[in-house]
Amino acid sequence: MKLLRLLLPCTALAAPALLALAPPETAMKSITAAEIMQHVRVLAADEFEGRGPATPGEAKTVAYLTAQLQAMGLQPGNPDGTFVQDVPVVGFTPAPEVHLTVRGKPIALTFPNDYVAYTHQVKASVDLPRTEVVFVGYGVVAPEFGWDDYKDVDVRGKTVLMLVNDPPVPDPKDPARLDEKIFGGRAMTYYGRWTYKYEIAAARGAAACLIVHETGPAAYPYAVVINSNARETFDIASPDGNAGVVPVAGWLTLDKTLEIFTAAGKDFWAEKKRAATRDFQPVALDARAGFRIQTALRESKSRNVIALLPGSDPKLKNEYLLYSAHWDHLGRELTKDGDQIYNGAADNASGTAGLLVLAHAFASSPVKPKRSIIFFFPTLEEKGLLGTKYYAHNPLYPLEKTLANLNQDGLNPYGPTSDSRLVGADDSTLVDLLQDKLALQHRVMSYDTKPENGYYYRSDQFEFAKVGVPALHGVHGVEYTGRPEGWGVKAGEDYLANRYHKVTDEIQPDWTFEGGVTDLQTHFMMGWEIANGDTWPHWKATSEFKAARDAMMAKAAAAAK
Repeated sequence: MKLLRLLLPCTALAAPALLALAPPETAMKSITAAEIMQHVRVLAADEFEGRGPATPGEAKTVAYLTAQLQAMGLQPGNPDGTFVQDVPVVGFTPAPEVHLTVRGKPIALTFPNDYVAYTHQVKASVDLPRTEVVFVGYGVVAPEFGWDDYKDVDVRGKTVLMLVNDPPVPDPKDPARLDEKIFGGRAMTYYGRWTYKYEIAAARGAAACLIVHETGPAAYPYAVVINSNARETFDIASPDGNAGVVPVAGWLTLDKTLEIFTAAGKDFWAEKKRAATRDFQPVALDARAGFRIQTALRESKSRNVIALLPGSDPKLKNEYLLYSAHWDHLGRELTKDGDQIYNGAADNASGTAGLLVLAHAFASSPVKPKRSIIFFFPTLEEKGLLGTKYYAHNPLYPLEKTLANLNQDGLNPYGPTSDSRLVGADDSTLVDLLQDKLALQHRVMSYDTKPENGYYYRSDQFEFAKVGVPALHGVHGVEYTGRPEGWGVKAGEDYLANRYHKVTDEIQPDWTFEGGVTDLQTHFMMGWEIANGDTWPHWKATSEFKAARDAMMAKAAAAAK
């Protein structure tokens, strides 16, 4: 590969300590586009039924992953001697009815075209006959920014209606830009994530929380909301049956929201503008919403797949690098168009295939890394990062000994790029390591042009980051070699509009995965240095996750005394 010819001159003049960190050439060469495509063809085939958790498609997927990992000579990742970690879940299939009146007049609402609504409380029925509806702006309570969208309004037992994403606060020095000192400017913070919206609504005692869907701020069309929430969803059940979550969660289309505001004598766009200020006050809409949700409950379990490559150094083998890529997708469903299979070729058969190829590269290397490497294939990413969330709270290996997580959600199916795009903030030394390895490939790191979409919070690395483990979202670049300028951006937009979370996410005729090879080699080099180096990756002082890591390490140090 061209990469290797570029790499060797750089390492030939390096100091002995750096030479020890250079990855084996044979391992690098073992990463091939053909092997990636072979795995994608299997995982995205109709026979795997869309890899739905707790379905026959899961059984086929787990069996395939396990067989591949065993064939590589990797050890079972679960200390119980298996390649799986059971994840106990409850399936929720909702049949909602919503009745809404504004000033006494009914507003027609059709499920799921106008709204989706469901509950993750473990009960067969939720009945809220008549709740007041209050618009709470972006639904954010952020003391560090002096921000409270609820003010002193009591929303207990009420339905709160809120906007997606963070409040877009203009920069006082330049109103055409957003203030980077508040909510990260254009970059989404966790306050903008839909999971936060439901969490704060529950904390305030709301009976129901509906998020207004807008394609731009949400970063996906309403069809994605339907496909993800209008049929069986999953959650991990707490001992109290999830009594602490908001009783009704859901989404409302923008068109219906505009109709509601107009009927209430309110200007939605004016209220939305006010919601981007600290002075915003909740707006009672003189509306009543009644919810009746019948839920078919299904206690089940899904499985994380996990393999281990033990470290070669007796002193360092109890320290870990964790690679991850979720295996699950949306499964299949019967519709008026027949049996629809969500093959999920890009999302995330490609990332799963990439992790298998990385595992094979490490396993086949004639030189083994000093630290141990975990190859982690979580389930239920599409249902709220649940597989990784479960592992993060029930780790098979100590998190305080887990140096980093390198996550792959979607692999470049096209040709090489001159860049690799960073997802999330530049707030860990993993980003510095990424830049170093890209330089060896004569590539550069580019930055997310749409940080407001909050992609970092939408994939598995986020659950590791939340508990403190330095974590990087691996994503390919957009500047494609030999392609016209802007081609990569258009390809991404086309995927989002036409294939993301749709039955059309299938292998495309122009996929080669040559660019995926280059990206995997980047991640191999990063992992090799982490697994053999003297320095642990860490969060920078500006990171929102640093406090969790500091607390984790302090607790571990105290326990060791």
